Amino acid sequence: MRDTEILVTDRIDESMSRVIRNGLDAFNDEVAGYADRLPLAVVARDPATGDVLGGALGRSSLGLLFLDLFYLPPPLRSGGLGSRILKRFEEEGQRRGCRSAVLYTISFQAPKFYERHGWRAFGEIPCDPAGTSRIFMTKDLSASMARTDHR
Repeated sequence: MRDTEILVTDRIDESMSRVIRNGLDAFNDEVAGYADRLPLAVVARDPATGDVLGGALGRSSLGLLFLDLFYLPPPLRSGGLGSRILKRFEEEGQRRGCRSAVLYTISFQAPKFYERHGWRAFGEIPCDPAGTSRIFMTKDLSASMARTDHR
């Protein structure tokens, strides 16, 4: 492997993603003894056109729910739509057997929103612009599962 070339690029094509993703997935499956990763999308759609207006994207894997992206356009940010989407996202994670959930948000985005929904910060790293930070958050889904089971 001495002659292996190293490429640095801002253009990630599907073949790059496939090699890295499939290699890591195979390694994880071998060590864990099973594969349970699934993508997850909870989206808001325009009822007239079916167009996606916003929502949450993530995945579940090995008992953990990852909230990777969450966006709603400004006109849809009041009235509880974001809360409903987050709740459905968490419920689907619980249905899949996830015990915990993780995300990161930026200090100028929505940390207070997540805190209101039971998420807690477990790390913070300064980033740009100056005075901003990435806030890493988690939520225990097993406690919510226990409450749901007793209904």
